[in-house]
Parts: sequence; structure tokens; C-alpha cells
Amino acid sequence: MMRVLEFLVALVIVVAIGVLAAVVMPGSGHLDRSVVVGKDMRQVYDVVDNFRRFPDYSELRSLDPSVQFTFSGKSYGPGAEVAWTTSNAKLGNGALTIASATPDFNKIDSNTKDATIVWDLDNTWRGSDKHFTLDLERQGSRGQLTQVNWAYDVSYGWNLINRFANLYIHGDPDSFVQFSLNNLQNVLAGVPNIDYSQLIPYIEQTQPAPVLLVSGSIQRKDGLEALEDAINKASTEIQAAAKKLGVNVTGPRILFTTNYGEDVFTFDVALPIDSSTLTVNGQSEQLTAATPPALDASGAPAPASTAADAASAAAVTPGSRDRFGRLVIDNDVRATLAFGGAALKGVWSGTFAGVPQVRDSLKAYSLTHGYKFDDVVARSYDILVSPDVKDAGGNITSYAKYAIYLPITNAPEKTPEQEAGMQPPAPDDGSNTPASASTAPAAAGTAAAPASSAAAPASAASAAH
Repeated sequence: MMRVLEFLVALVIVVAIGVLAAVVMPGSGHLDRSVVVGKDMRQVYDVVDNFRRFPDYSELRSLDPSVQFTFSGKSYGPGAEVAWTTSNAKLGNGALTIASATPDFNKIDSNTKDATIVWDLDNTWRGSDKHFTLDLERQGSRGQLTQVNWAYDVSYGWNLINRFANLYIHGDPDSFVQFSLNNLQNVLAGVPNIDYSQLIPYIEQTQPAPVLLVSGSIQRKDGLEALEDAINKASTEIQAAAKKLGVNVTGPRILFTTNYGEDVFTFDVALPIDSSTLTVNGQSEQLTAATPPALDASGAPAPASTAADAASAAAVTPGSRDRFGRLVIDNDVRATLAFGGAALKGVWSGTFAGVPQVRDSLKAYSLTHGYKFDDVVARSYDILVSPDVKDAGGNITSYAKYAIYLPITNAPEKTPEQEAGMQPPAPDDGSNTPASASTAPAAAGTAAAPASSAAAPASAASAAH
């Protein structure tokens, strides 16, 4: 009997000590980790103010490669949600919601020193009011770096069992933050270091449209005059082919970029036409979308491997199909269905020299917002909305305006700029007047892009469709 009493007393003492220990333990937990990345703050902000890149940098996929993510709520900013489900009992199901983002995305520019984004967390970790806080601070002599401080906070209240969980806060919560922070740095490393803060891109749903096109190329060192000559020559060929086919050109020229290399710029010059059924070589042919050829290990089009493939690749018989599935009209002119699907659109007013940089800005924007693109399968393109306007002396009084498109997938209906109702400068507000030929979107950490680098909700392509 005495032994039983001793055991009960000892048990009471242990319980009392445990309760006392839990009572004196903190009622909340906190940890934080930091890293400095070589990216402009706006790019870092955009990646963490939406969840479309979250699967790429969170620890979850390393713990369970088959984890499933579901996006809901808003696509960007407060109200955006991501949930995950997994069969891994240690990982468990969970969800994140963006609770706040300060300042708003459109208030972040080169003068913004810091920003804060808060994610509410709902998962199997013990405690309540769980949230991550991501503090961004501009650093570097030119403000070209960003320090990311990722903190985790949790409340245990008077739940004594939960309070003991604070002893393990440097377990799963800590590893999640540290691993995800390191991966976030890797994801950001894949984003071109371009300042797109002056870009106002829109997502546009384009419709398939028939076009006639001619492929061309120039040496980049030959400059814009060589490009203009190549475009004019191709346009003349297309106009002649359209007349022969008995169809009408319905819109301005389109330039598909096939390779903007360091030395050579290759492209397709296209003009939209009013019929998707053409009679070639006495046969009625229905136009279809082009299909990319097989790719090699590097992602480039694979060379023809057999005599039959080589003959097919070189086929120029009117009415046949080339290796891209485009209808051969004559030696140079092809016909196909272009466009179709979502595209991220920007507008550039100035010389053509700014178009490639706007295109790169759209790619960087897509990468930070989680929009997918494949510039081999779905080429970017630009449409000449309006040409240069010159006075009687041949001086430019108003620069040309280009609409630049980057076909995308896995994207919402609207960009944050569209959701916010942001509008580009009006054509007559002076933004389209002549400026330095070097005026173009700049790399992050240098001069900001000009105000005329923007996007408009109006469809420049609609005239071509």
C-alpha cells in the first residue's frame, strides 16, 4: 500500500512540475530567417504576393513529390489562397491565405524602401493564429538588392500541451522556412533582372486568325534599317500572294520572333487575311495552326534525320505542308492559323529597338506572377499598331506604336493591373512624341522604363483578326 501511495505522490509531483513548466513557458512562438537576393524589390514582392510560384520554392514537394496544390480566391494579393493535399502523414494537409500586403503593388518603385506581406497558415502544426510574415527591405548602394526576412509566429494560449510545442518550433516550422527561403532565392535567380515597374500588362484572349507569312533574318549589327527593308520586302511578297489567292489583307503587319540571338535576328513577317480556306494548285485547303517540329535535348528544333524528313523539310510545292504544318503558297509565302489563347500584352511607343526589351519585361513579369510560356512552341509577336508620323521635312513627329504579345498558359483572366483598373497613357498625352532612340525599358537597378512602355486593354490584334 505504501508503494502505491509513493507512486501516486510521485505522479502528482511530476504532473505538477509539468503543469508549472507549461505555465511558465511562453504563450507564443516566433522564429525568423533572412537571405539577401540580387533582385529588385518589385520582383521579389510579386513572387510572394501570389501563390502560383509557391509549389516551386516551398519545402512541400521535397517531402512529397506527389503533393497536390489547389489555387482559389484572388489570383494576386490579399485574398489569394493555396491549399495542398498529401498522403504523407508527417507533412499533412494545409492552406495559406494572403492576409495583407503593404504597400500595394502599384506603389512599389525605386524609392520604396520596404514592404511586408503576411500569410495566414492553416495546417497540422500545434497552436492558433499561425502566420508567416515576409519583410522585404531594399539594400545595396543602388538599391539593387533585396533582403527577405521570413518569420513564423504562432499563439499557444493556455493550452498547456500546445505550449510544449514551442520546444519543437525549430523542427518542422524552422526547416520549412529555411528550405523555402533558399528555394525562393533559386526561383528568383531564374527571373531576368529587368525593371518592369512602369509596364502595365494586360491578359488578352486572342482568337485564331488566318495569316500569310514570310520567314526572314538579319544580322543584328545591320540595325533597324535592315529590319525595315526585310519587313517591307516580305510584306510586298505577301500582298502579291494575297492578290493571287483572291483574299484581302485585313490588318497591320505582325512580326513573330523565332530567335533573337546575339548576332542574328530571325523572324516571320505576317499579314492577316479574311479567309481560312485557300485554293492552292487547284485544291481547296483549310488552314490549321502551325505545329512545332520535334525538339532535340537542348530544346532546339531537331535536324531532319532521314532523307524523307529532309525532303519534307525542304518541300516548297504549292499546296504541300512544310515541317511546321503550314500551307505552302509559293517558294517563300506560307499560310497558317495564328494566335489563339491567352497572351500577355504590352505596348511600346518609340523605335523598334524598345520592342525586344518590352518582350523581355513581359517574360520577367510572367515568371514572377507564375504565368507559363514556351517561346519555342508559342512564339512571342508584335503588331505595328501605328507607324511613325513625319512632317514635310521627314522629321518624326510621333513615334510608331507596337503591341507586343507573349502567349501564356496557367494564367488568370486579368493581371493585377487590369483588376485595379490601371490604364496606359492616352495616345495624345505626349508620351508618343520623339525621344532619345535609346529610350527603352531598362534593367533593374538602372534607369526606369519610360512611361510610354505600357499596355492597353484595347485589342490591337482585333484589327488583325
